[in-house]
Amino acid sequence: MEFDGKVAIVTGATSGIGMATAFRFANEGARVAAVGRRKDALAKLDRPNIRTYPVDLTSEKETETLIQSVLRDLGGIDILVNAAGIIASGTIENSTLADYDLMMNINVRSVFQLTQLALPSMIERKGNIVNVSSVTGLRAFPGVFAYCVSKAAVDQLTRCAALELAAKGVRVNAVNPGVVRTNLHRNSGMAEETYAGFLERSKTTHPLGRVGEPEEIADLILFLASSKAGWITGGTYSIDGGRAQTCAR
Repeated sequence: MEFDGKVAIVTGATSGIGMATAFRFANEGARVAAVGRRKDALAKLDRPNIRTYPVDLTSEKETETLIQSVLRDLGGIDILVNAAGIIASGTIENSTLADYDLMMNINVRSVFQLTQLALPSMIERKGNIVNVSSVTGLRAFPGVFAYCVSKAAVDQLTRCAALELAAKGVRVNAVNPGVVRTNLHRNSGMAEETYAGFLERSKTTHPLGRVGEPEEIADLILFLASSKAGWITGGTYSIDGGRAQTCAR
């Protein structure tokens, strides 16, 4: 099996893309450190080769403890998937500094800190990193200002880290999904009726005529983390039903 004996950290594992990715790695033989904020949601990942870690990634101390615990419990780190993220509505005019800071702390700062802490083990084991960005990192969208900025930062972080770590044998890539059926928007406070309407409208904004499923994004993440992608680094890969190719009309 491709990931037999490998250790993968997956953040944002309590739902959506993170959970689908944790299950896929586990099914392919990896030992998975599944990270999320909610203990009750992490209980859904109860599998023999998945170990759960309730962590608030905005806390420097908890994040440091997470890496120390994974190294102690699983012996090293081969793969880091930064899938944790939040979204909130807001424009350049009405986004508050507090909302902006929270978005950047979870979507970007935690990626930086986790990467930095995991690198000694990943360099030793020639590991690789896959960051979960967004189509909003590649294209501008109105009404989600701070989210767009944070995902553009993730893309540039990916490219800079890839360049700096290439000589040390560590690959870094990112995936840029369009609208995927997850809890991301629900967690931002979007009502069920509004979310259902959003998904329906998204069929018209994605050229392939539908939204994505978490498992589809997980498939691309696993490919990028595998030996089949051994000559790929610094890439930001659209997986969005063609959304990034469209323009406002």
